[in-house]
Amino acid sequence: MLKLFVIENGLLRERPIELDQLQDQIARVDWVDALEPDEHERALLQSLLQTDVPESDDVAEIETSARCFVDQAGIHVHSLFLTHVEGRYTPVSVACILQQKRLITIREGDLPDFRLLRLRARRGFLECSSPADLLVTLFEQKIENHADTLEDIHRQLEAVSYMVLKDEDAELEDAISKLAELEDSNGKIRLCLMDSQRDISFLLRHLRNIDDQAKNLREIMRDVETLMSHTTFLFDKINFLMDSTQGFINIEQNQIIKIFSIAAVVFLPPTLVASIYGMNFEYMPELKWLLGYPGALGLMVISGFAPYWYFKRKGWL
Repeated sequence: MLKLFVIENGLLRERPIELDQLQDQIARVDWVDALEPDEHERALLQSLLQTDVPESDDVAEIETSARCFVDQAGIHVHSLFLTHVEGRYTPVSVACILQQKRLITIREGDLPDFRLLRLRARRGFLECSSPADLLVTLFEQKIENHADTLEDIHRQLEAVSYMVLKDEDAELEDAISKLAELEDSNGKIRLCLMDSQRDISFLLRHLRNIDDQAKNLREIMRDVETLMSHTTFLFDKINFLMDSTQGFINIEQNQIIKIFSIAAVVFLPPTLVASIYGMNFEYMPELKWLLGYPGALGLMVISGFAPYWYFKRKGWL
């Protein structure tokens, strides 16, 4: 699926697709956004690029030389964007190809950043002056989205912190599950930030002659560095809460084991008494006593109460 956009009077506008004139149309637009393009759309893009359209495997490669480079088609930047699928954050690589007259983006999934850019364009809120400016705006939107996601993770972490440290009735196993989920999300955001840091450094080298864009990229880079520090803080807090939760669970388990151990010691003497008088010897004088049975019961009670009283006096209970 292709989405076509033009820059008019400093604003980005979406253009409806005319299938019978699609080839001429994509040659005149400033931004071609390709979402999971089919073979026909790939052929049209290839005519613009004068080279092969990158496949998903090529876009997903992690080597710097494979993600950021310049060739006859233009400036290539393969960048990670976040999407939320089935309750989990997932990084998706997007191929961004900046040419002198247009920006081409090729992606395999519907991403929140691109949806928001389309919405801003439809409402006339997206200002830009060139395809390069649009690419910088895309990165700016991406970093803003990461910042919002980190804020959401921090709020969720505060709720888990209250659950672990304050709520005496909380299910600590649920807290561990939530902490693991937050750690996974924070790690994926950090991965995207590291990738963005590399991409912005690459763009700064190739767009340094354009003052406004270089200035915006440097501001974005400062934001990325700040967010990287925040992810480190979140990692530390998650690890602290994880250790605290495991410690509280161990304390609860030790308390249960302690209760069973004390109960075993308390019932051991009465069990011994009952075992003695349960033996089937022929000559046991106590069997003939009139008060033998209540005496044995009393001895069992006293022998059970004595260890309990001793433990209580020692402060072990």
